Amino acid sequence: MEPRTLRGLIVDYGGVLDEPDGAARLLDYARRAAGAGVRTALFSGAHAVPDECAAAFGTVLLGAVRGARKPSPDAFAAAAAELGLHPADCVVVDDLGACVRGAAAAGAVGVQHVDAGGTLAELEVLLGVPADA
Repeated sequence: MEPRTLRGLIVDYGGVLDEPDGAARLLDYARRAAGAGVRTALFSGAHAVPDECAAAFGTVLLGAVRGARKPSPDAFAAAAAELGLHPADCVVVDDLGACVRGAAAAGAVGVQHVDAGGTLAELEVLLGVPADA
């Protein structure tokens, strides 16, 4: 069996990128992942996110995507499609268990964010991009 190649990173804003401890490290990781060829998206139910956060991602998806909202698996499938990928090619980072389960139901790998160190360690393994430069 061939190893699974993950080529997409989809990250929530609220509860992940809006916390003072670690947000800068996660944004830096998103930039480095994009530089390594990973397609990146910021996916939030919010109506707006800070420009600094949006600028770190190749795609910004706010609210519903193709008519579906998180935590629906359809929302994560649509987010992956916006990146030109299948959900199985993507890692989704969210602080809410319901969203991680929705992402997994769509076929993505879900990472439940608790703290930046743990999330970055998981992303390094899943995407092959070092956690810290």
